[in-house]
Amino acid sequence: MTENDEFEQIAEMRGIKISDTAKKCIAELLGTFVLVLVGCGTVVLSGYSTAGTVGVAFAFGLAYLAMVYAIGGVSGCHINPAVSISMLVAGKITVKDTAFYIVSQCIGGIAGAAALYAIAVGNPQYALAFTGLGQNGFDIASPARFSMVSAFIAELLLTFVFLLVIHGATSRKAPRGFAGIPIGLSLAFIHLVGIPVTGTSVNPARSLGPAVIVGIFGNTTALTQLWLFWVAPIIGAVLAAAVWKLLQ
Repeated sequence: MTENDEFEQIAEMRGIKISDTAKKCIAELLGTFVLVLVGCGTVVLSGYSTAGTVGVAFAFGLAYLAMVYAIGGVSGCHINPAVSISMLVAGKITVKDTAFYIVSQCIGGIAGAAALYAIAVGNPQYALAFTGLGQNGFDIASPARFSMVSAFIAELLLTFVFLLVIHGATSRKAPRGFAGIPIGLSLAFIHLVGIPVTGTSVNPARSLGPAVIVGIFGNTTALTQLWLFWVAPIIGAVLAAAVWKLLQ
């Protein structure tokens, strides 16, 4: 008997029935929570001065890789609305699952950012207005002051590349059991390119969490710029699905 079977047996004995959809939603929520907590946490708690751009990039990449193996067997480990939408366009999941996944991912992203803030405020030197929560931005909110146009192009293209890797790594022709490695590594090298431009999103839920929390405490810039980190990644994800279908 597996651990999962044991859990289900205990749940049944207590009169609790967990549907497959609920399990997937919980997995997506937890996965997105971990991605935001670890990735943005490296930015906030270690900082670029300590972890460096490479360290931050690998924090996001390794967090995604770990979650692929932790929850991939439950939900597929999308932990990103752009990934779910791309899988929908490619015909790999249903509209219903896509909607449930996105809601779960958004809740997980906000919860991850809230948990990170709860940790960060324990440091007397932490100041939300100065350090932030690893939120994404452009123009004055860009790490290197890149424009809105540059940010839009970067987020669209980097998401396109990320989703091509995901579609390829999870295809039937790819070696089984290794998908997490190229996916995690691709997210790391994508961050190496995108961090100076926007802080790198390629994930609307990852952007939503920090933007909501800093917005609550008065940083409205993150919220007013949030649209770009939904629109550009979704366009990139849809294009990746279309191109992948042409390659098949």
